[in-house]
Amino acid sequence: MRWTILGFIGLVTLFEGPAPAIAGPETSLRPMPRGAVVAVPVTRTSLAVTRSIRPEARGAIRQVQPVVQATPVASNPAGFTRWARDFRTRALRQGINGRTFDTAFARATYLPVVIERDRNQSEFSKQLWEYLDSAVSSNRVQNGQRAFRQYRSTLDAIERAYGVEGHVVAAVWGLETAYGAIRGDTNIISAMATLAYDGRRKTFFEAQLIAALQILQSGDVTMAEMRGSWAGAMGHTQFMPDSYLRFAVDATGDGKRDIWGDSPVDALASTANYLRARGWTKGQPWGMEVRLPSGFDYGQAGERIKKRARDWNAMGVRKIDGGQVPEHGPSSILVPAGSRGAAFVIYNNFHVIETYNPADAYVIGVGHLSDRIRGGGAIQASWPRGDRALSITERREMQQRLSSAGCPPGKYDGIVGPNTIEAVRCFQRRIGQIPDGYASLTLLRRLRS
Repeated sequence: MRWTILGFIGLVTLFEGPAPAIAGPETSLRPMPRGAVVAVPVTRTSLAVTRSIRPEARGAIRQVQPVVQATPVASNPAGFTRWARDFRTRALRQGINGRTFDTAFARATYLPVVIERDRNQSEFSKQLWEYLDSAVSSNRVQNGQRAFRQYRSTLDAIERAYGVEGHVVAAVWGLETAYGAIRGDTNIISAMATLAYDGRRKTFFEAQLIAALQILQSGDVTMAEMRGSWAGAMGHTQFMPDSYLRFAVDATGDGKRDIWGDSPVDALASTANYLRARGWTKGQPWGMEVRLPSGFDYGQAGERIKKRARDWNAMGVRKIDGGQVPEHGPSSILVPAGSRGAAFVIYNNFHVIETYNPADAYVIGVGHLSDRIRGGGAIQASWPRGDRALSITERREMQQRLSSAGCPPGKYDGIVGPNTIEAVRCFQRRIGQIPDGYASLTLLRRLRS
């Protein structure tokens, strides 16, 4: 059965036709198996340069950074060389052969700019609506609709094989690499080795480096071809090395799981395979915009509270067009900008996308872009556009002050997750504000006073 599916995807790809005309370039932010059928490629110039979007988890969306340039091998610090020698022993114990390791590390370089980005990324932030302005811009939507039409047969075959809707897969592609236009040009071995040597997240990045070496050893890609983002994400849909090993598939039947080349087919099928493995439910929305009734109890909002559609309908929650909230299983109400912004009812598929990138902004971006690619409308509610985002330092300060005010958020980590949102609600109730959990600069100033 597997070969029938893969062969069909390869065959339909033959007839996708030439790349369509694409809207002009846009600049935005970048916030994180065999056969012989040749797929029609998407070249780096066939789609408009709409930057990839990868926000940090809950509140720290990275801005555009320049392309990483490798430091010459001769300038590698002595400590890096010693670390590489010791790591070789550990790698060989985990099944990496000496030839693979030596070939990879003969060209591995220490990249100080990778450390700089890893240290500073969380200080760069944008508000959700600023992120969505780029993530679901008119250019990105138009490019997505054109890319979807070009690869419609392939995406339909992937949907049948994996049970993940084609417009959802296309939206991930659009946010991760602007439909393949910006896949990253950093040597993955160098980037992973730099981060593993640095030691801040040594265990994680050593595991990613072992996975990258296993990929090289498998023959799916060469050292020169294995390029991606400074943080290790690779290919059209930006798989980390360990995710590649677990979820990448050879959908074209050419004998390689190629997510790096001009053809996006293996990457798109691999993304669908990933989402299926994480629990995707075909036919269930990621979420939808809703209107909340006057006097809504914001204590009922948040990912931790789940109700059936009948319960939300009984409370007066309605779809944005006025219709009743449909039944798609347990759901939550999300108000990412509090009572002054859009509200969404979200389903389990929201949390499946969250495993790809845990930032709410990213999940809403993928979900809303997928809706727009399919022909849906824009978000109707307004946003509090006068508010600026809090820096990580300010978010940590807010958490400390909430604790001092008797509303402890748990860790002072600068991440505005469910615990911090509940702490904000606690403080808002004490001062007589709508307890919507929105962590704003106005709230921080009130805490300071």
